[in-house]
Amino acid sequence: MSDVLVEAVELRKHYPPRDRRSAGFTAVDGIDFVLHRGESFGILGPNGAGKSSTMRMIACVAPISGGRLTVLGLDPATDGRRIRARLGVVPQDDALDRDLSVEENLLIYGRYFGLPPSVIAERSTELLEFAQLGDKAKERVEALSGGMRRRLTIARSLVNQPEILLLDEPTTGLDPQARHVLWDRLFRLKQQGVTLVLTTHYMDEAEQLCDRLVVMDSGRIVAEGSPRELIARYSTRDVLELRFAIGEQRTAEDKVRAAGVDRIEALPDRLLWYADDGEYALATAHRLGLAPVTALVRRSTLEDVFLALTGRTLVD
Repeated sequence: MSDVLVEAVELRKHYPPRDRRSAGFTAVDGIDFVLHRGESFGILGPNGAGKSSTMRMIACVAPISGGRLTVLGLDPATDGRRIRARLGVVPQDDALDRDLSVEENLLIYGRYFGLPPSVIAERSTELLEFAQLGDKAKERVEALSGGMRRRLTIARSLVNQPEILLLDEPTTGLDPQARHVLWDRLFRLKQQGVTLVLTTHYMDEAEQLCDRLVVMDSGRIVAEGSPRELIARYSTRDVLELRFAIGEQRTAEDKVRAAGVDRIEALPDRLLWYADDGEYALATAHRLGLAPVTALVRRSTLEDVFLALTGRTLVD
C-alpha cells in the first residue's frame, strides 16, 4: 500500500471568462505538494489564494486545468467516481437536511454510497457516539446547535469509512468550546488512521491539528513545512508588542530603528519587535527611554508567519 495518497505536480486551475466583459483568472498557478498516509495536512492562505479550488480538485468535483494530480493512486479525470467513494468531505456549509432527524441524515447519505440500510444503521450508531450525538439521534437537525450540526456533518462524512477526510473551514462560526470539542474529534480520527486535509483561517487551529502545511498566496505555494519549522524559518522566538499613547508611536519607532533594530513592524495601534529574547528587547526599549502604555512579550505563532508571508492587507 503506497504511503503517498495525493500528489500534485505543477497543478493548475484556470477559470475562463463568464462573458465577453469579464476576464478569466488563474486560481491555482502551478503548485507541487505530496500528502502522506496518516498525516494531517493543512492548506492556509488569505481569501482568493486558491485553497478551495485546490480542495475541489482533490475532491474530484472540479477538473484540473494543467499539471498532474493523482489521488489514491488514481487519475481524477478518469477515476473520479472511484476516488470519491473513498473520500469524506466536510464542506464549509453543512448542507444537512434540517427537516429530517439526525439519524435520517446519516441514512440518506449512506445510501449515496450504495451501503445496505443495516450497515448504515450499525455505522450510524458508532459515529453518533463518536460525535457525542448519541442522545440526539431522533431529533430534527433544525433543533441542534451550530457545534452539534458541525459534528453531525463530520459523522456523516465518515459513513463510507473514507481513507482521506477533506475539511473546508471546519470550525468557522463556532464558539471556543465547540471548536475545542471538534479539535478533539479530529485528533481522535487521526489516531484511528484517517488522513486529514483541511483549510482554515484560524492559525491556532492549524498549529493544533496540522503535522505539515502549505501557505498559499495568489495561487502559489509560498511556504511549506510543519508549524514549528515555519515559525523557526520565518519568524523569531519572541515578539514584543509595544503600545504607545496617541502621537508617541512614530517617535518610538524612529528611536528603535536608529538603535539598529531591523525586525520591527509598525501597525496602526502598536509596534511589533521581533527578537530571539523578548525580555532583553523590553529592557532595551526601556534603556532607549521608551515609555509604552503596555508591553507584552509573547512567543511567535503561526499567525506571525502567515502575515509575514501574505501581508496584512485585507482581501475580500
